[in-house]
Amino acid sequence: MKLQMVDLLTQYDSIKNEIDTAVLDVIRSGQYILGKEVKELEENIAKYLGSEYAVGCASGTDALQIAMMALNIGPGDEVITTAFTFVATAETIALLGAKPVYVDIRETDYNIDPSKIESAITDKTKAIIPVHLYGHPAPMDEIMEIAKKHNIAVIEDTAQAIGAEYNGTKVGTFGPFGCISFFPSKNLGAFGDGGMITTDDETLARKARMITNHGSSERYKHSEIGVNSRLDTIQAAILLVKLKYLDTWNDNRRQAASRYSDLLKGLPVTTPGELRGSYHIYHQYTLRCEQRDALSNHLKEKNIPHAIYYPIPLHLQEAYTYLGYSKGDLPVTEKLTDEVLSLPMHSELTGEQQQFITNTITEFYNGTN
Repeated sequence: MKLQMVDLLTQYDSIKNEIDTAVLDVIRSGQYILGKEVKELEENIAKYLGSEYAVGCASGTDALQIAMMALNIGPGDEVITTAFTFVATAETIALLGAKPVYVDIRETDYNIDPSKIESAITDKTKAIIPVHLYGHPAPMDEIMEIAKKHNIAVIEDTAQAIGAEYNGTKVGTFGPFGCISFFPSKNLGAFGDGGMITTDDETLARKARMITNHGSSERYKHSEIGVNSRLDTIQAAILLVKLKYLDTWNDNRRQAASRYSDLLKGLPVTTPGELRGSYHIYHQYTLRCEQRDALSNHLKEKNIPHAIYYPIPLHLQEAYTYLGYSKGDLPVTEKLTDEVLSLPMHSELTGEQQQFITNTITEFYNGTN
């Protein structure tokens, strides 16, 4: 059985005519930079999320950096976040000369632990970046209460979570900024890089838009220090087509997650849960496993794709040794990096494929492989 971690080609085949038409329309228009599709996508994403404004940019990484630039975060500032995430979350903080300050996570949802945030706040803290990891919302009510108390901005890293909800509200709309990635493997993925910044603040939206375009709102007049981070028109056209299907695809993922959890009952693995008030969109279906590395090797032998997100937490990465963290500083994070394993998850995943995957896991734990 041929399996994919993310089956992008089967998804493309299901909407091929719409995608091809959208791409050719852009090519024929000649408007390859900031074409009308970019503005239309911004409007549609804002409407979908319930945000006042959305600003396209070149990647989810850029979205984080631009949001911080718009908030004037720079040298001497501190930004609290999680070490259990992709490097872009901390990388962008460091690139601006600010200091990433890591807080441990909760075992229940792998997200930042709000009970540990307040003790990390100093007079240099400018922002908190919660990551809605794997598609499960971070505990935004508690985070926003802390942020309001200390007058700190919240920048939501929603790279893995477009369409996820917390107490009925879409993530990416709680703080001053939400930051979206359209990397191809995301639930709403482009055919290349792309990103978007959401906000309810008109002034911040205007500033973020200028930053994406060399700090300019009028040609050859530059009001801000900016970057070149415009969302490509062809990518916007593709995303406009795919956005129509996002809720259906997210629902397919949720059904696949439920099937996985049923099929894995009774095995020495912890399946992902959904905390009360949360709507998980399962960008990843991530287990906590006994004998994780041995199971990984077994899956490799059976040609079953899988991944470990993330094997080395950010506070122990070589690039960030200058921050002074040591092994043992974030015990929950470090424990989970030794236990997590993500199985194939995408909107085209079939029950037959999942049965084969889970049968292989069962064989491993029963010693019948």
